[in-house]
Amino acid sequence: MLTPEQHYNKNPLHAYESEEHYEQAKRLATSLYRYDQLPERRIATIDAVTDDDVKRFWSEGYVVIDRLIGLELIEAAKQALSDIIAGAVQGPRIQFVGKRRDDWTAEEKELSARVVTNYVAYEPRLQAISHHPDIERLVARLFGETGRMIADQALLKPPGGGAEKPWHQDMAYGNFAYDKSVFGIWIALDPAELDNGCMHIIPYSHRDGGVPHYAVRDWQICDTSVRVERDVAVPLPPGGALLFSSLLHHGTPPNFTPKRRRALQIHYAPESAVKLTPQEYKRIFTNEMTNAEC
Repeated sequence: MLTPEQHYNKNPLHAYESEEHYEQAKRLATSLYRYDQLPERRIATIDAVTDDDVKRFWSEGYVVIDRLIGLELIEAAKQALSDIIAGAVQGPRIQFVGKRRDDWTAEEKELSARVVTNYVAYEPRLQAISHHPDIERLVARLFGETGRMIADQALLKPPGGGAEKPWHQDMAYGNFAYDKSVFGIWIALDPAELDNGCMHIIPYSHRDGGVPHYAVRDWQICDTSVRVERDVAVPLPPGGALLFSSLLHHGTPPNFTPKRRRALQIHYAPESAVKLTPQEYKRIFTNEMTNAEC
């Protein structure tokens, strides 16, 4: 089997069109993210979440749990994703880094996958996480009412080719745009570390409400509007999780290392929430009202 190190060494510019593009990515990683501020509080396990933690979640926009689920579920999830990418499970959608090539080996194909979506409906090993009774109880506790899953993604930063996900709000993406705040649970499958693309957040930024997004490198908050000085990096062990408001400003820098960084991201909405109309979505999350450019 091709190791991540071999994959990285074979094509260190894997996700980049040119050396110039590669160097630009490195500049963005140092100018738009900082790595010296970490969360002030971490919760050991899902059972240790207190009422104060629930209040802190809505006040600061996030909480960190070092062990949301056990390692057996993590190992099963990684195997499930491998099976999906290999084609053994049909139904989920897969996005690859760069253009997919017909001559990829199975190992190269897996190490080139960037995003897997819509897997819960087809893969019981992943549904066991999204609908885990402990997680569903925590979701209801945070919302103060029953929650429902609205989206499932696996976010994969391959070795040497895991591109940046620029700063954004998840609710600025149409499928997350509801009339009540929704939130995401980001679960590390591999060690998510400072050097391989762990999550970065701006605490309290959800209080700003929806902000305009622009099509630059992605659908994103304008780089000049990112409050880099307030950036908090959130490294996580496998099974650890970041729970965050979908209005919280967050992003992930590139993975230039020979290490993999795989994560599950599952979003939930309150049962009583309804989708925003297209007109309301445009008013909140685009520059329609201001005509300002990024």
